[in-house]
Amino acid sequence: MKLKKVTVLIALLFTGCFILSMPLPAQEKERSASPRIINIINFIRQTDYRVENADSLLFETVHEQIKLLNKYGFPGTFLFQYDALINPKYQELMKSELSEQCEIGAWWEITQPHVEDAGIKWRGEHSWVSHANIAFTTGYTRLERKKLVDVYMTKFKEIYGYYPKSVGSWFIDSYTLEYMYEKYGIVASCNCKDQVGTDGYTLWGGYWNQAYYPSKVNAYMPAQNAQSQIPVPIFRMLGSDPIYQYDAGLGNSRQGVISLEPVYKESGMDERWIRYYLESIVNQPSLAFNYAQAGQENSFTWKAMKLGLARQFHLFDSLSRNHKIQIETLEHSGRWFKEHFTVTPATAVIALQDIRDEGRKTVWFNSRYYRVNLLWENKSFRFRDIHLFDEKFKSAYYEKEGIGSQFFYYTLPVVDGFMWSTTGDRAGLRIMKIKNDGSKEEIRLNAPVVTEPSKDRLQVECKDENGNAFKIVFREDRFDVSCKPKEKGLKWMLELKTAEGKELPFQSIGNKQIKAEFQNYKYEISCLKGSIENGSGDSIFRLIPAKNELSIDCTNK
Repeated sequence: MKLKKVTVLIALLFTGCFILSMPLPAQEKERSASPRIINIINFIRQTDYRVENADSLLFETVHEQIKLLNKYGFPGTFLFQYDALINPKYQELMKSELSEQCEIGAWWEITQPHVEDAGIKWRGEHSWVSHANIAFTTGYTRLERKKLVDVYMTKFKEIYGYYPKSVGSWFIDSYTLEYMYEKYGIVASCNCKDQVGTDGYTLWGGYWNQAYYPSKVNAYMPAQNAQSQIPVPIFRMLGSDPIYQYDAGLGNSRQGVISLEPVYKESGMDERWIRYYLESIVNQPSLAFNYAQAGQENSFTWKAMKLGLARQFHLFDSLSRNHKIQIETLEHSGRWFKEHFTVTPATAVIALQDIRDEGRKTVWFNSRYYRVNLLWENKSFRFRDIHLFDEKFKSAYYEKEGIGSQFFYYTLPVVDGFMWSTTGDRAGLRIMKIKNDGSKEEIRLNAPVVTEPSKDRLQVECKDENGNAFKIVFREDRFDVSCKPKEKGLKWMLELKTAEGKELPFQSIGNKQIKAEFQNYKYEISCLKGSIENGSGDSIFRLIPAKNELSIDCTNK
């Protein structure tokens, strides 16, 4: 009877393809230097006008979060809004029950007591609101931003005897972030995942997951050079679904949420989804490292999050004991990042198993120069996203305050499978076969094999239905697409198609270069090997290989 129970338990744990305790795939020796890092970050508000009995429920949530961390012996990071920071109940809770291996830091949403203690007039309807120009320093002058930082840091040190090393928020502007670093020595920061319109906040085209060093003039934009960056790594929060988050809400003004947040029943609360997500974090190639942020803001209350957190922590415990993940504070991860990287490293997130069993697979690659996403839908294949990074692209909020209840942060689009799509017409850069009569058809690719030839190079190989072997190699500054044809006389190209009526940034398309302009900023994409043609009919442009090879420069030189 006991043997039967054990057998059933093992079968349940290993059901499906999401086997998290197996040895890592090939190149295990190289990957041992590529840690899988989990930060458990809980951010804390004193009150929330949207929640009945908010003060007591939010406090209870934090208390229960501490109990759960203590149960497993995990290190965790608690980030405090100013209103919760100055509350004696929270101070006593942290000093009496929080483990020494945990971290206390700052959550950078601006509240009424924070503003008033800084000598600034409060503009909100409640003591905390989510409007971007009130709740975030994007809505304040440079002088006000300094005052808000100074009063917070002074109060924090008065309570805990030191300045916080980690500061997180849905978004912190670069002027504020650099001031925190230069005057108070912060070590790490974190910001929201990519999203469009969710809660009024749009961050789109950025370094997808993991962490990056931001430009001094734009905290959403990775810098290319050490002298132009703020030396504080920003970790991307919330654990986006690598396949499905990107297209969530397509056709609407705002995206939904498919993330590791434990309150969402179809993702962070669902054990099957959690296993699928951790498979991509733990067992797939990631180059420099892979990362996920767990935890939850206390506004959701303990009742909503406890089931999801319990499921996640159980899996974290198993993975940690088997040395598959490292659970750390945000400060610890920030210090590790700074010790290992002088500039933003290349990383990857790969999902080759589909939680919905619909035949989708995806590859994300990031470097300090660009990000790219590949998507398979059964055998249909496209570059779903390419965005360039340029440290000189200044944020609209760098020198002056923003107005209104939303903020917008972007990078430089080359392919945008969300903004340039409709529900019935998906934008993308596809591999097309040119037939003898001049017509064309999409080349369908089988499942990819993804490897890491070096610490900053990701290689994707797959064959089409006729045995033609395609290889895509991502390097820090460029990507290459090549083919070893099995078909005699095979002619192919990459072709960009978008939905009709979309505003595109392309200004001119030449033989070797595409010139573009986005939000009055000029940039370009160059073809190092092969050539570029204007599209015709329903296509925008075409990348034509030379001797079956293409090489695209993404440095915007």
